[in-house]
Amino acid sequence: MGSPQTQKNLSALMLGAIGVVYGDIGTSPLYALKETFAGHHPLPVIEANVLGVLSIMFWTIMLLVSLKYVIIIMRADNHGEGGSLALLALVSELYSDKPKSKWLFAMLGVFAAALFFGDSMITPAISVLSAVEGLNIIAPQLNSFVLPITIMVLTALFFVQKRGTGAMGMAFGPIMILWFLVLGVLGVLSIAQSPHVLLALNPVYAYQFLVLDPWLSFLTLGSVVLAVTGGEALYTDMGHFGRFPIRLTWFSFVLPALVFNYFGQGALLLNNPQAIKSPFFLLAPEWAIIPMVLLATAATVIASQAVISGAFSVASQSVQMGFLPRMEIRQTSSKAHGQIYVPFTNWTLYLAVIYLVLTFQSSSNLAAAYGIAVTGTMMIDTMLIAFVLVAWRWSPWLVIPLIGTFLCVDLAYFAANAIKIPQGGWFPLGIALVSFVVLTTWKRGRKLLFEVIARRSIPVQTIVDYVGDVNRAHGTAVFLVGVNEGAPAALLHNLKHNQVLHERNVLLSVIIEDKPFVTKGNRLLINDLGKGFYRVRVFYGFMQTPDVPAALDLCAPLGMTFDMMDTTFFTSRALIVSASTPGMMKWREWIFIMMSKNAMNATEFYKIPTNRVVEMGTRIEI
Repeated sequence: MGSPQTQKNLSALMLGAIGVVYGDIGTSPLYALKETFAGHHPLPVIEANVLGVLSIMFWTIMLLVSLKYVIIIMRADNHGEGGSLALLALVSELYSDKPKSKWLFAMLGVFAAALFFGDSMITPAISVLSAVEGLNIIAPQLNSFVLPITIMVLTALFFVQKRGTGAMGMAFGPIMILWFLVLGVLGVLSIAQSPHVLLALNPVYAYQFLVLDPWLSFLTLGSVVLAVTGGEALYTDMGHFGRFPIRLTWFSFVLPALVFNYFGQGALLLNNPQAIKSPFFLLAPEWAIIPMVLLATAATVIASQAVISGAFSVASQSVQMGFLPRMEIRQTSSKAHGQIYVPFTNWTLYLAVIYLVLTFQSSSNLAAAYGIAVTGTMMIDTMLIAFVLVAWRWSPWLVIPLIGTFLCVDLAYFAANAIKIPQGGWFPLGIALVSFVVLTTWKRGRKLLFEVIARRSIPVQTIVDYVGDVNRAHGTAVFLVGVNEGAPAALLHNLKHNQVLHERNVLLSVIIEDKPFVTKGNRLLINDLGKGFYRVRVFYGFMQTPDVPAALDLCAPLGMTFDMMDTTFFTSRALIVSASTPGMMKWREWIFIMMSKNAMNATEFYKIPTNRVVEMGTRIEI
């Protein structure tokens, strides 16, 4: 037995995990079985189909979520962090000596992140809409209020993001515990009336359903996959709660509750096929439908919050890893570093979510758009984890059949969802493609920009050797430079036009490592170049927010002190123009230039006091 403090910490982590990690997959019972039988490719509600679909759902959850993500992929943490970008960083580290492989991994990881942006727009819309549609069960005449109430709930959710989720987060755990308890209890009560529904645990029923009518069963997979949407979040949120608490809560609480509820809905359909209009809400007694609508709305808001927070996290990681330009990222909690607010991402998501609600108008229509992004992400994760397992020297006799099985299942679900592209799948796919172009264009443009700067730069040592007789001004000058950059343009301008240098000149580079966090003990690397010149490298993880003044405070124990009132920061702002022979296609170059113009100022991004900054412009052709 562990100590009481350890048990208390574990309980807190488990409560937090239940409140955040399982929101998406935990609200899937609202629509997954209903869409499978009454969606765009309806199935007759007969015993063979009910048992067959339930069997496929159960074994899909066990294979893709329990085995692939919870047991295998969660082993592949990148210094405790999970998610597609963390997995990309881990694979890149394992294959650092193979540049061509690294490029392939980068493209896969970036496309997975792009797919997540598409998925994060649909989840809030379909989740909240499906919950509010419970009003139709109470009174069909309330149908006209479904869209306005949905929009009001979503608007309120996005408007409170800037305040942070700390206060709301306290209530997430208890609400989701109640939600899963209700799911399980309602399911068990329904199963008790038709216990033979448990026959669906036998995979033979899944096999018989698939082979009886292969084309119809293939189309059905496009809706069955709704039962596992959100399964990838178990890996994505691993850094917040840890591997063990997520595994423990999944196998001991969440998984049983979900299985009981799906099988309970199946038992209801066996007794009353007409209940397919809303099998989830009709599981509850009539007196409990209004409380169920309220509880479902709260659960879907929590599910949406988890996805929104995930989008903020992916946007922040993309900025730190050089796939997006600098943008405003606000810390909303002084205690929890991971609680951030990204205004641009928040309002982009809001506009997209409201567009989806107004355009598709029902959860059934939105279900056609859901799935393609999730299955794409799952397929990419399978590819990346395959390379990790090979690097870990797992036996080929285990890796080949395991990855082969995962890929076959992923491909089947992806193909089944690809058929839904004309009905709505085009939206998340289109968002993913646009995001992918933006992410890769910024990365490519930065590479070209740094190459031009490197060609034009003068070695720092040349300047150090030259400045022996140059007049010196009192104080310290800090120049923000790239990792391998020579003498910064701001220093050369100062030397050329003013014929003066400061007593102490610091060339400061902010370096983002391929790991989520860098400890304070490993934050700095200082080199004395002589004649009052120093090169200071500041290291951060891709989950951390750079803070230059705070980093300079850490220099004091190493013999360098900085008085902000005696320190001037010099930055160079590049005016980027298209060269006569551009390094990439004109339209991509135009995108890069527009993004560069709208990038957040380095002074604000690195938290440098604005009254201590001198900014100098330079024109660069790429």
